Amino acid sequence: MLQYRTIEIFTSEEARWHGKSLNVAIMHYVRDLKIAARCLVTRAIDGCYENGEVATWRLEALSYNMPLHIVIVLPASALDRVLPDIEAMVTDGIVAVQQLNVISHKTRKSMLPRHTRVRDIMTAQPRKVALATPLDEVARLLLSSLFTGLPVVDENDRPRGVISQGDLINKAGLPMRLGLLAASNGDKLAAILAALAGKKAEEVMTRPAVLIEEGRLASEAVDLMLENRVKRLPVVNGDGRLVGMLSRIDIFRTIMKEAPDWKTFQEQHVEIGNLRLVADIMRRDTRTVRPDTSVEEVIRIIDANDIQRVAVVDQDGRFLGLISDRDLLVIFSPAHYEGIWNYFVSKIPFTERGRQCREFRELLQAKTAAEVMNTHIVTVMEDAPIDEAIRLMTEKGLKRLPVLDPQGIFKGMINRDSLLRTGFGRGG
Repeated sequence: MLQYRTIEIFTSEEARWHGKSLNVAIMHYVRDLKIAARCLVTRAIDGCYENGEVATWRLEALSYNMPLHIVIVLPASALDRVLPDIEAMVTDGIVAVQQLNVISHKTRKSMLPRHTRVRDIMTAQPRKVALATPLDEVARLLLSSLFTGLPVVDENDRPRGVISQGDLINKAGLPMRLGLLAASNGDKLAAILAALAGKKAEEVMTRPAVLIEEGRLASEAVDLMLENRVKRLPVVNGDGRLVGMLSRIDIFRTIMKEAPDWKTFQEQHVEIGNLRLVADIMRRDTRTVRPDTSVEEVIRIIDANDIQRVAVVDQDGRFLGLISDRDLLVIFSPAHYEGIWNYFVSKIPFTERGRQCREFRELLQAKTAAEVMNTHIVTVMEDAPIDEAIRLMTEKGLKRLPVLDPQGIFKGMINRDSLLRTGFGRGG
């Protein structure tokens, strides 16, 4: 038997708290506690008050201040935390507490509250570019931002497309990802930007833009992202004009703000349905190398498999660190910068590049994964709930997380796409 309490409030429609209807204020208060509590508000059809006033639904009485009954059901352990606040909020009414013996408490885990709409969570007044904006300006804007895509609008501020890092690479000849480009030296960066200046945004943007209206439910926006395999959606008003952008990180931030403490729920013996763990969504085919693997082989793996990161593990599979293409770019001394740069930007196959630069290849063979790997890596346990992964990725601004078991064995990786697909889509 679970020990719960009920807080009952007998009040009226005219009762207020800080200018808001008391029942609405209490509902929002209970929701924001993020505890295993439920709140119910019922409206009576007749009643009377201590001052002799009668409330009735009959028109001839001309009285509409109907009685309200508000019930909050919560674990007994939370009562001392909640009751003083409720007492302070009820300035007109009666507050009572009763013991409640609960046989079971079950709930279904929900990431996004059903009532959440796009306008509630979008990034308003987003950065944007015009159809005729030169690509060097687009690249500069992206380099100075935390995001990797921009809406492209016409003269009436209506989105006509979206231009992303992928568009710049695949259609405009950008030789590397923006993160790598930001780490390059000034001369290289200036030359690449100058090469982009001859094209305009409308020439390489992805069109038509996949749009969402600001009044639509956030859950519908998630489904639209998954269906169209896009990372962000331009948000428009009723006239079709751009009013915001909705990205995966906006959704994850909302979860961190709105989601209750599911771990505490479990500790209070609340039975949670459809609970998903990191192990359920991680990618298990991530490439790994040993610490004594040559950097040349690491580059070969990154090059051949079109991946950005390789995990370094010991002989027992324990996670030691990660190597990204950016780590490789910044680790070499200025004397060898040109060589490592050419490895990333050249369209020549890896083996041919090695033959053309024998001295540099020998350097890559001499350096090991242990020398270049990044050991300051945030990880997540495979038995953690997926909202823990969302919290880490949101707070740290990460796009990927290595997954470990309790012994520190590397099990795989998760990314934002896998979180969105398995945590928020239909049936998630």
